[in-house]
Amino acid sequence: MDKISEKVFAAVEPTVTGLGYEIVDVEFTSRHGEDTLTIYIDKVPVGVSLDDCEKVSVALDPILDELDPTGDKPYTFNVSSPGLDRPFKKLRDFERNYGKEVEIKLYAPMLGKKIYEGVLLKREENVTIVKVGDNEVKIENNKIALVRPLVKFE
Repeated sequence: MDKISEKVFAAVEPTVTGLGYEIVDVEFTSRHGEDTLTIYIDKVPVGVSLDDCEKVSVALDPILDELDPTGDKPYTFNVSSPGLDRPFKKLRDFERNYGKEVEIKLYAPMLGKKIYEGVLLKREENVTIVKVGDNEVKIENNKIALVRPLVKFE
């Protein structure tokens, strides 16, 4: 997280959890001269609705006004669901998905592949273990660019 995101997370996290949600991520981006602050929330296991996002947004507006995370520079503020294919960020994201199918993208190919799809078995301090077909594959965590649920549309 960048400094603005960290500052915002620390300021709003007690309010978000007090409302019964968890913060999945705080993202501050600048594109084409426009700054955007997005707070991704979730409520496990039910997920979040548009009404939930609005409720959190209304609760956080006065906190962010007082915090002034951008030093009077204008920005767009959003509260969003992380989506079905949200990347795993924290250990609890991995733990909730043990036994489920995931997609793992690597920074560089390993054994000739840069993307692995399989069943998530375990996340340890230095390695993530996934079952691909009949094989267990151990991937060093520092080589992983992204892990997210495998979403299949039929």
